[in-house]
Amino acid sequence: MAKSIRSRSVVTAAGAVLATALSTQVIAAEKWDLPLAWPLGNFHVTNAQIFADKVKEVTNGEVQITIHPGGSLGYKGPEMLGAVRDGLVPIGDILLNQQVGEEPFLGIESVPYLASGYVEVRALQTFSRPVYERLAKKHNQKILYMVPWPGQNVYSKWQIAKLDNLKGLKIRTVDKNGTDFFGKLGASPTQLPWGEVVPSLASGAINGVTTSSSSGVDGKFWEFLNHVNTFHWQSASNMVNVNLDAWNRLSPKHQDAIEALASQLESQFWEASIDEDETKMAVLAKNGVTVSRPTPELRGHLVGVAEKMWAEFIANVPEAGPVIKAYRKMVGK
Repeated sequence: MAKSIRSRSVVTAAGAVLATALSTQVIAAEKWDLPLAWPLGNFHVTNAQIFADKVKEVTNGEVQITIHPGGSLGYKGPEMLGAVRDGLVPIGDILLNQQVGEEPFLGIESVPYLASGYVEVRALQTFSRPVYERLAKKHNQKILYMVPWPGQNVYSKWQIAKLDNLKGLKIRTVDKNGTDFFGKLGASPTQLPWGEVVPSLASGAINGVTTSSSSGVDGKFWEFLNHVNTFHWQSASNMVNVNLDAWNRLSPKHQDAIEALASQLESQFWEASIDEDETKMAVLAKNGVTVSRPTPELRGHLVGVAEKMWAEFIANVPEAGPVIKAYRKMVGK
């Protein structure tokens, strides 16, 4: 009898230990590191921190995201799609047009003057977003939210008032579309990830940059360049993607909560981008950078060169053809 009681006690104790272990396993937090190429203070970094804080809140601390700005985890922008795909990081901030080496379609927003400004980018994404979603799944990831940058400006040491002023400009570009565009305009483009831009300005390897107002302030361009011309020739977006293996480890309850949160915050983050452009252009001017807009004549030249590139992009990326056709019909381009 005593032996039976002892056996039951052992079984009960073992069951209690197992139950405790299982309970601990269930409530253990899923911890994700989120790398970003952009420095602390950049609005994409601020957005990511807001998202991380809210994710922790809606999952009761069971999903915790730590952001790593400024490339501190060692990943450059063009590597982000692969890093998330391969599970090197569970979640990442990915600039679309830096991934064209893996997926050329992701350069569609940087086709010059195809979608210029927030309204046109939103319209283009009506047709491009389903393709983005499919390509993300192909690379073992899921898009949580997308946010565009302010329009791309041209920073230089001298004023760009006419096409001839672009000649001799050793300008940093982000992707092939930009490199081709500025090459056709007579400049000398060099494709660089963000982390190499300021060192290249400091060394004199480049004397011009095409990027947003936000990045112009991030890089304190007034220390190197005197002028910014608001070409607004493209407004490429970032997407924050999660690796599907990491995503599938979450409970359906947490997946639903994070999806709903991301959808809600995306609109807020778009507004932050719009506000960012106005604020950062003022900072540039305050620091002595002369701000100008393309003259009607210059813009006519820019758009004329750009429109020829639309057909070239479709020829190289046939999948973009129906998307661009539907978008142009919507906006009347």
